[in-house]
Amino acid sequence: MAQRQRKIPMRKDIVTGEMLPKKELVRVVKNKENEVAIDPTGKQNGRGAYIHLDVDVAKQAKEEKTFDKAFGIKISDDFYDELIAYIDHKVARIKLFGHE
Repeated sequence: MAQRQRKIPMRKDIVTGEMLPKKELVRVVKNKENEVAIDPTGKQNGRGAYIHLDVDVAKQAKEEKTFDKAFGIKISDDFYDELIAYIDHKVARIKLFGHE
């Protein structure tokens, strides 16, 4: 018997609108207190939006204030800079070690 192909969970990149496998994205979450944070586990409570693990896409999100629009709140540039740095780090790790 052939092994059943596991379904790959797909999510939409909020910046490009592309559907991508969840493990190629990072989740950003807004909680009830309107705090926005990177959610590496993908399990934090709150409204989530996904962004591709691509530094250029993260920079585009900063320029276009994508998460401000998605969550309907003002988000500091510091958050976007943190997101860009996080994605840069994740991409470097994936190049070294592959997807965990």
